[in-house]
Amino acid sequence: MFKRVFKPNAAMVTVTVEDKQVTVPAGDSVAAAVFSADFGHTRQSAISDSLRAPYCMMGVCFECLVEIDGVANQQACMTPVRDGMRIRLQVGAGRFAT
Repeated sequence: MFKRVFKPNAAMVTVTVEDKQVTVPAGDSVAAAVFSADFGHTRQSAISDSLRAPYCMMGVCFECLVEIDGVANQQACMTPVRDGMRIRLQVGAGRFAT
């Protein structure tokens, strides 16, 4: 589906996707990191429980919602990775802080 453009001198960062560490180029989106970690989806629908994945990759469709560092409903396609980031695939509407 997607193919990474090789960046020979790119700085690398390590993020954790569902307890799996993955090293990706700095500047990649969280969506790209999720794909690099061999996950084909980012969330599970709140209505039908179907698996959903990034669709538009430009912040319009909201199909790529994930939990980042404990904060639910973050757009994976619009968020750049940073070293040490913890990414969780979102189930349903996500958890909200109380």
